[in-house]
Order: sequence, then C-alpha cells, then structure tokens
Amino acid sequence: MDHFELRNGILHAEDVPLPDIAQAVGTPVYVYSRATLVRHARVFREALSGLDNAHVAFAVKANPNLAVLSVLRQEGYGADVVSGGELTRALAAGMAPADVVFSGVGKTHDELVQALEAGIGQFNIESEEEGYELAAIARRIGRTAACALRVNPDVDARTHEKISTGKRENKFGVPLDRAGAVYAALADEAGLDMRGVAVHIGSQLADLEPLESAFTKLGGLIAELRGQGHTITHADLGGGLGVPYKAGEVMPSPAEYGAMVARVTRDWGVRLTFEPGRVIAGNAGVLLTRVIRTKRSGNGPPFVIVDAAMNDLARPAMYGAWHDIEAVAPSGEKATAHVVGPICETGDTFAMDRETDALSAGDLAVFRTAGAYGATMASSYNSRGFVAEVLVDGNRFAVVADRIPADTIMDVERVPDWL
Repeated sequence: MDHFELRNGILHAEDVPLPDIAQAVGTPVYVYSRATLVRHARVFREALSGLDNAHVAFAVKANPNLAVLSVLRQEGYGADVVSGGELTRALAAGMAPADVVFSGVGKTHDELVQALEAGIGQFNIESEEEGYELAAIARRIGRTAACALRVNPDVDARTHEKISTGKRENKFGVPLDRAGAVYAALADEAGLDMRGVAVHIGSQLADLEPLESAFTKLGGLIAELRGQGHTITHADLGGGLGVPYKAGEVMPSPAEYGAMVARVTRDWGVRLTFEPGRVIAGNAGVLLTRVIRTKRSGNGPPFVIVDAAMNDLARPAMYGAWHDIEAVAPSGEKATAHVVGPICETGDTFAMDRETDALSAGDLAVFRTAGAYGATMASSYNSRGFVAEVLVDGNRFAVVADRIPADTIMDVERVPDWL
C-alpha cells in the first residue's frame, strides 16, 4: 500500500495534489510520501517481531536523502552504508554510530579510518586482505573494530544479473569453502573483534527460496565456526526483498520473509541484522514529469517525450526496468505509445509500445515506484543538472533536495590560465 491515489480525478501524494508540487517546484521532481515510508518501516519491523532483538539497518544506497533517513531514524532504523559519503549522511541524519553497518567490497583506507573514528557498530569484511588492513589501522589508532565476515554462498538470486551479488563469479564476499580459514586467520588479528558472519545475495528478489538456501548455508557455517572454537554472536542477513513495479505483480511479503527467517534461524542463538532498502523506499516515491510534446514516426505508436530523462531515472536504461506510467489527471482514455526522454541517446527510453493513460503536450505524469534507486543514481548527463526532491507529510510538502541547475554545476569547473 502507498499513499499516492486519485482524488476527484487528480493524483495526490497523501493530501497534496501533485499539480501543486509541479507548479511550486517544477518538473521533473521526485515526490516522497512520509506516511508510506513510515508504514513500510513498521510493516517490516513487525514482520521480525518473532525474532529476539533484531537490528534493522536501512540500505542507504537505496535512497540517501537526509529527510528520508531522518524519517527512518525516527522509526528506530540504523543504516547500512557502502561508502564514507553514506556514513556521513547517516550520521548527519542523526543515526547512532553504533547502529551503522559498513558493507562494500572496496572500502578505502580513508573510509576505514573514518568509520573506526566514528565508532560504527559493525564492519562487514569482504576479503581477507581488507581484514588485515582494517586490523592494522585499528591497532595504530587504538580502536577495536567489531566485524562480521561476509561470505559468498554461491546462490543464484534469480534476479537481474547486474544486481546479483551471491554467485561465485560475483565480486562480493569470501567464498563459502574458504570462510572457515579466513575467519580463523582474522580472529587472531589484534584490533579486530570477529563476532559473526554476513550474507547478501542480491536485490529485487521475487522468490524466498534463494534467500532460504543462502541462510541455510550461513547456518551451517555458524555451526562450523563454533565447532572450531569461535564465539559467534551476530549474523547479518542483508536485504534484497523485491517490490512490485507492475500493477498486479505479487512479491513475497515481509511477513512471509520474517516467518521464513524465524524458522531457518531458530537455533542460531545470534542477534540478527537486516538491511532492507527498496522494500522500504521503493513504493514511497514517484517521479513527477511533464510531457514536452508528442511526435509521430511512421505508422507506429507516437513518441511521448517527457521532461524526465535517463539522467533523472536510470533504471530503465541500465536494467531495462519497468515503471508504471500514469497521468496525474487521467481522462479515462488509453493509448499505446513510446515514452521517452530528451537525452541524446536511444537508451533514454522509459517504455516502448506501452498502453498508458493518454498523454498530450503539457500533461503531467508519474513514474511509479521510484523512491529507491531513483534520485540517488541521477547524473548531470547532457548538462541537464540534478533533479529536485520533495517530501510530503499530510497536507504539507517541502523541498528536501534543491534542483541543481547546469550553471551551478559549472561553477565548480576551472579553465587553467594556460589555455
């Protein structure tokens, strides 16, 4: 359920008509619903209520906007970060350092120092080499790093190949058959508090079976490590639950997920950490856009050219992803069209041969389910500037990220005096 619905023929975000936002802020613009974020955060946490002392760390990469993070912090969420910049954002949003988990295969030396000095709750170590470097830094600055070893269980998440992270050929984690030896080596390193294991096999999973397979393997590793004399108190199960992008599409519910986790982990005796991202933020946002014009090309469907583009919403160009497209003030008529953006790339295409609400020049439309991996992946390609973001709360709204025009971006560029 989300809080974007038609009222008197006009699409609203909670109690705010979307045309009001377009008039005040311009288009394209991301619009987030606080009520939807809160509802999803609570539904996910409730799904884990059968677990003892579970920790939920929102995957900041899904939507790093400070206002969004602040809403989730108020709901008791910590942060899963994959860069020093994301760590800075999480702390700026008021998330406690102890509630932060630092994942990612390429943490730099400076990022490791930053996270140690901030006193974060856990490092998810992704290689033996990273563990040794972290240990050396920790010893040098007089800190101890609480760590989990991320393992690669060689499980196919059956999701898009570009967001699959748990197969042997993926760059993430330590192969399961080497995990015992790597864990033992790192457990001997002064500066590291090796306390558990972690796994994350991918994003936008439409089936719980791969997750259950990965978690079962992780449970076997926990038993193996304890058999070697290690004390295992924590397990990080990552994120990955999918969300419906198409109307009528059915995905596993958080409740079904929580029941599966409770069953698989009932004998582990550890504190579990979860890293949801898309399942919290995806349906909490839309990308609001305006039709520039329509054009005919031969006898096929017309092109509907909107002012949003692949630099604003990269998922269709990058993954061939589907987003439902709806008119803000639907007439009731339907039409088949190619919906495209203005970027000078054929890849700047949101939909081909798509039956949508009929759209004409000047009409407002939305791309649904754009609250995750939307604005965070935006760029200034074609010198278009960066898209604005708005948060709605009941009958009020606020700009939570300014539109950054191309000339402002140009202000940070320099022409050397020898040119």
